[in-house]
Amino acid sequence: MKGKLQNAFPYLAYLGYRSTARLAASLSLANCRKLGSLGGRLVYWFAGPYRRLARRNLRLAFGEERSESEIRQLLKQHFESLGRNTLVSFKLASMDADEVESHVRYENGHYIEEAAAAGKGVIAAIAHLGPWELFAQLPSLGRGVSPATMYRALDNPFINAHVVAQRGRIGVKLFDRSSGVYGPLKHLREGGGIGILFDQHAGDLGIWSPFFGRLSSTTNLPALLSQRTGAPVISIAILPDGEDRWRVVYQPPHFPETKKRPLAEKAATLTATLNRELEAAIRQAPGEWFWVHNRWKTPQPDFLLGETRRGLHLPEGAGLKPFRLLLRSPNPLGDACMAVPAIRAIRASARPDLHLTVFCRENLGPIWESCPEVDAVITMPRDASPRDAARILRREPAFDAAVLFPNSLRAALEAWLAKIPRIVGFRGHSRKWLVDQVVPPLPVGPPRHHAHSYLALAAHIGADIDAESEAIDRPEESPTPRRVSGGSRRKLGICPGAEYGAAKRWPEDRFATVANAVRRELDCDIALFGSPNERPIGEALAALIEGECDNRIGKTSLAELVEDVKTCDAVLTNDTGTMHLAAMLGVPTIAIFGSTEPLWTRPLGRGHRVIRQHVECSPCFLRECPIDFRCMKEIDPRKATDAAIEILR
Repeated sequence: MKGKLQNAFPYLAYLGYRSTARLAASLSLANCRKLGSLGGRLVYWFAGPYRRLARRNLRLAFGEERSESEIRQLLKQHFESLGRNTLVSFKLASMDADEVESHVRYENGHYIEEAAAAGKGVIAAIAHLGPWELFAQLPSLGRGVSPATMYRALDNPFINAHVVAQRGRIGVKLFDRSSGVYGPLKHLREGGGIGILFDQHAGDLGIWSPFFGRLSSTTNLPALLSQRTGAPVISIAILPDGEDRWRVVYQPPHFPETKKRPLAEKAATLTATLNRELEAAIRQAPGEWFWVHNRWKTPQPDFLLGETRRGLHLPEGAGLKPFRLLLRSPNPLGDACMAVPAIRAIRASARPDLHLTVFCRENLGPIWESCPEVDAVITMPRDASPRDAARILRREPAFDAAVLFPNSLRAALEAWLAKIPRIVGFRGHSRKWLVDQVVPPLPVGPPRHHAHSYLALAAHIGADIDAESEAIDRPEESPTPRRVSGGSRRKLGICPGAEYGAAKRWPEDRFATVANAVRRELDCDIALFGSPNERPIGEALAALIEGECDNRIGKTSLAELVEDVKTCDAVLTNDTGTMHLAAMLGVPTIAIFGSTEPLWTRPLGRGHRVIRQHVECSPCFLRECPIDFRCMKEIDPRKATDAAIEILR
């Protein structure tokens, strides 16, 4: 029964289509205009998804030129014109050619005559502007030129068959795009004219070039056909010229380029020019264009446009509106630092209009503000709910996509409530329904550094991650860390805490042993770093260190910690966030590992030392050791001492 209903629906839609056509044929053109405008207003109120899409498109095109109230008014005008042009098109199809032509005047008609005079055929770049069905009713490609058009077959087979038959009766040849270009090429070589709808999103087959200052995939078919046949390309637009009257406007024709350069470059240049001409025509009557089409569709999955099939073309001097990508930062300090290679890869692979914004908790703001690859940082309070976070995001200019580094339901809710149209992330934590672009999990295999999971997110949106992956897997090939302190005396930083739990903390007396041995050898400055919760650890360690010690534990904000760590020449640390911070800042670390696995979370980069003692129960990843803490107690302080002295020297 369900199958029969599904099969019956296309025919019912066809009956509705034919009934509308008969109704329009029975009315005057003026009444069709009025009734169509009323229908468009009804669609505006009841077709929410199309209204939202059209509003977004209008903001992309005119957001910097018009106020929100002007865009809202233009949106209503668009739906009225859409209903009006639809019903008027049905009416025009029922009228004879002479009557139709009495409602039209031709502007710059000498351009089409110039194009047709070459005898190579004519290619018209046309658009969904005004009652575009007029193209089939008028000799718009030049008198005496056999008209044709390329089209994509409609999904409804009954309506499609009727449209093909109707246009055939009035002498217009139709070439299905899915059948290739042999037919159109033959038609052009015989001196015919062919109209190609030029204003739709072309997906992977298009050239990415500016349209209203925004990169958009545009078909290069008119340009390619022109180069193959010698036929000129001419932009034609149908614009209103008073009530129930229109003007057919011609732009100067573009003859095939004879200069010797690659065909792809010639096609890209002409395609960008046609985009500019179309934009100029739309600006004359912006409410008349088909704004309910997703012209600036974000490609999936590669929206960084790193592997576009036809390439990207920017005319000289072309200004671009930003493609705004939101990167939701992990909450722990260490994880945020481990996400930096992914952000570097995204920036290195970036489309030219990319604007990177990191969204993070307030405490992490200084980290991301120090990252040169990031254009802007938005912070939220630690206790902000997902709805609070969404409100913060919605106060910003609209984002085009979001990449979620945290694998949490909360992060997905924040982006979803902020109405970001493309959300990218892993499936986890029951959030698949909120994520538009689900990234496959990493393949099962040997342990890999946690930073690779963030790189997988970057790769899924089109970033080239090879260089960053190599730097992680082969740290000896990374840039050599340089001394950043600039001071006359060497300085050793020590991070004796670990917020995760006591199982990750090397005993304070071992840190003191290393500090005293290094100081006896090099007479260096020593500073202690940590969070307010670790003050007792700092006090105990400071009491064990011989001589002066700058105990900064619990006394710094994260911004101050960043500046303090920069003054160090080496950092002796547990596996904790400050370890990753020091590595990110280029400060060599001596990292003590026990209950955790260095293959997953070791400091990134070159020049670091990882010290661990393998025992039968490690890594256990527990917060508290349930037995005798052997993984940490068996680490010989002399190994850490030798590593620190080697680095400091």
